[in-house]
Amino acid sequence: MKLASLDIGLKRIGLAISLDEKLVFPQNAIFRRDTKQAISEIVKFLEEWGIEKVIVGLPKGGSSEEEMTREIKSFIDKLLKRITIEVEYQNEYGSSKEAKEMTKGVFRHKKDGKIDSISAKIILERWLFDKKKVL
Repeated sequence: MKLASLDIGLKRIGLAISLDEKLVFPQNAIFRRDTKQAISEIVKFLEEWGIEKVIVGLPKGGSSEEEMTREIKSFIDKLLKRITIEVEYQNEYGSSKEAKEMTKGVFRHKKDGKIDSISAKIILERWLFDKKKVL
């Protein structure tokens, strides 16, 4: 199954894909000018890759959990009006911090979306790991 994951932020949306449910690859992030533009770019991305399921990171814990969960679910509700792909949620808590730690010394941490997409990679890897534990 072809999978994609989204790390939805207010300014950037990190993207990652897995075409075989084994290897996960970060993709170029989407810079969010407004919701309509971001959703259009996500729809195009999902169609280009033939994605069959989308995994979306949701914060569990942290000071802004409630606010960001509301924002992310509202965004996904709008996305679901444009796609018929199944969406599942995965705990993303700490994924950005983990991504920064993983890449320390590898590249400069700029606001270019790389960290967001590595966070999306971590989210998808967590989902795949959790899925394997259940099977």
